[in-house]
Amino acid sequence: MSAEARHRERMQRKKALVDRKIARATIERGVLVVNTGNGKGKSSSGFGMLARSLGHGFHCGVVQFIKGSFSTGEEAFFRRFPDELDYHVMGEGYTWETQDKTRDIRTAEAAWAIAAGMLADARYDFVLLDELNIALVKGYLDVAKVCDALKCRPEQQHVVITGRGAPDALVELADTVTEMRVVKHAFQAGIKAQKGIEL
Repeated sequence: MSAEARHRERMQRKKALVDRKIARATIERGVLVVNTGNGKGKSSSGFGMLARSLGHGFHCGVVQFIKGSFSTGEEAFFRRFPDELDYHVMGEGYTWETQDKTRDIRTAEAAWAIAAGMLADARYDFVLLDELNIALVKGYLDVAKVCDALKCRPEQQHVVITGRGAPDALVELADTVTEMRVVKHAFQAGIKAQKGIEL
């Protein structure tokens, strides 16, 4: 048998396997996606899914929990869609910058009030809760209360949560969890954060 014929046979077997898996996936509902880990790309992935959702005509919401003391390219871009997207930058900067736990808790609670409203509103097809994991792992918000709101959200609503250190309860509740792992990062070589890459 030629190499081309062997390749075709392998691909036919693979296609049959994939087709069977697709045929078994019949549930249609909103999914909860958690992007966590120490590697880069958690928020970037979330904003990529936001772009997809807007492309499908979804009504979307974004709440950023930690970021907020500096402007970002994603905020500048997505603010161009005011009719399709409610965008809330609620953070006051990274916790090592604010150095005020009481203020950080107050800020996280204000952000959560907006997020909880979105999670209870069926008009939102897609909600991105950027860096929520940080607020949870720092104890600024109650994990059980957040999980309860996620469980009670509208059936078709998609939610993406980003940030390091996703709590076990959130990982257990999620439909899809991705852990980003650092292999190499430019910052470790002294290269500052770049527009379009980190900012």
